[in-house]
Amino acid sequence: MAPPSQQLVLAASSADAGVAAWDLRTGAEAIRHRSCSSRPRAITAVADRFLAAAQAPAGNSAPIHYYHWDKPQVAVKSFPAEPIRVLIADPEGNYLIGGGISGDIFFWEVASGELLVRWHAHYRDVRCLALYDLLLVSGSEDGSIKVWDLLTMLDEQSRLDAKTPYLYNFNQHTLPVTDVACFHGAIAVSSSEDRTCKVWSLSEGRMLRSISFPAIIDSVEIDPRSHIFYAGGRDGKIYVTAMGVDPSQGCDDSSILGALDDHSKAVTSLASSTDGLLLVSGSEDGNVWVWDTRSQQVTRKFKHSQGPVTNVLIVTPKRVNLPPLQSLRKVCAANGEVEPRAVILPHPENDVHIAGNLSSNLLEHLLDATQQHGSSRLFDSGVSTPNGAPNEQGAEWRSKYLELQDLFVHEVLGQMPSSMDI
Repeated sequence: MAPPSQQLVLAASSADAGVAAWDLRTGAEAIRHRSCSSRPRAITAVADRFLAAAQAPAGNSAPIHYYHWDKPQVAVKSFPAEPIRVLIADPEGNYLIGGGISGDIFFWEVASGELLVRWHAHYRDVRCLALYDLLLVSGSEDGSIKVWDLLTMLDEQSRLDAKTPYLYNFNQHTLPVTDVACFHGAIAVSSSEDRTCKVWSLSEGRMLRSISFPAIIDSVEIDPRSHIFYAGGRDGKIYVTAMGVDPSQGCDDSSILGALDDHSKAVTSLASSTDGLLLVSGSEDGNVWVWDTRSQQVTRKFKHSQGPVTNVLIVTPKRVNLPPLQSLRKVCAANGEVEPRAVILPHPENDVHIAGNLSSNLLEHLLDATQQHGSSRLFDSGVSTPNGAPNEQGAEWRSKYLELQDLFVHEVLGQMPSSMDI
């Protein structure tokens, strides 16, 4: 078994060529998970504990496959209500979020496999998802980007009370949205088939700027060290792009600082190391390149066995003693309908604790508090107080969340008040 500190580069294809994993340090192929055919943004590492991959439709079947790091075969298959186009997990690995071909978003709890909530988000396929704290950003084939407050979406009463189910609805893209990524300071970057990337403020709910490119952009990745992002184009180039430009220059082309040019076909997927020193790119030419972002040179080259590369990830597998993934079950939802579970993964006693930020820990605390009051679900719908008054917990939790959001923004901007009663 490889040491826990081993870093792997993963690559998946839309062809049924499995998920290849290479050791980032030695370049040797570590393992190849068999039987996987995934579209872009359809695989995710669940807190680096295991791998989840939504499969492209084949006939009437489009399951989600789950893999252990040290076993090539599929550990378990789950069958959601519809094909899942994009799949992500929260940083702590507590939840899986999927975007379906109907425009619906699915929110599952990993530990129980229960579908906590499903809502209609877009008119067409959900093509990309990104998390910023407790905000979920979704981009669609219909060209729209929406921002969702998860505290609202997880509480039925809050959803009913809200004027709109989403916080913001951005419609400035004129063609399908291809990717979205979030940056600290509540900044998001989106790409589209309209050959633009747009920078958004999630705190103000507005577009900050639009940047035009010479080719369609299929993937974006933000450099964690600075206000720079990488845009993977269908011309095979990776554009190094600044998020902010001097408005007096009057031309958004000045945001493009340079290009990494080594792929012969479209760049479909990008992944950055946590320190921002390495960038991994996957392409329709079947190649996976590892770039040194300081020298802008390729340091390693990997070749997928067949077909275009649609997904790349950098992971540091956590070799914990996970119990076996259980078979798919069905549960009865609140409306009486039978809902499929995603995956059943009990938390082992010796699992590695993954620390979260303040507000993600708040959600966990609220979950514990709710369960202690006799509820078996994340948020009970239609709960009332003993005297029959409506439950006011939703408003209280939203207030706490906004306080934490404000605290984080102050920290990022270096404007932390001299004294705070925390």
